[in-house]
Amino acid sequence: MLSCNIRGVKNGFPLKIEADQVEETKVDFDADFLRQMYPKLEWKAFKDAAEGLGVSELPDECTEEMLDDEGFMRAFHHALLEVHVEEGWLICPETGRRFPISKGIPNLLLNEDEV
Repeated sequence: MLSCNIRGVKNGFPLKIEADQVEETKVDFDADFLRQMYPKLEWKAFKDAAEGLGVSELPDECTEEMLDDEGFMRAFHHALLEVHVEEGWLICPETGRRFPISKGIPNLLLNEDEV
C-alpha cells in the first residue's frame, strides 16, 4: 500500500481507493509467492482495499496457519494478483487529496506547494 507524502501529513496511510473501473485478469496460482508476500502486508489495509474493489471473501484477521488453507490462499491470490484498478482515485485519509489512476497507473506527483 502507498501513503500520502504531502508535507505536514501525519496520517497518510493507507490511501483509500475509489475505483471507477476495475478489471480482473487470470494469473497462475503460486502459493510460495503468496507465503513470501504475506509478512510484507498490513492485513487490515489490504483487506479494506480489496473490499473497496468488490473482493469480500477475505477474513478480518489472518494468521500464518491460514497460509496452509487452499480456499484462503485462492482468495488471497485473487485479491492480490487478479484484481486491478484501471481508472479511479487514491485518496489521502488526512487531507482528502485525490491522486488519479489512469490506465492502471497512479499519478502521485505532488504540487509545488505540497512538497
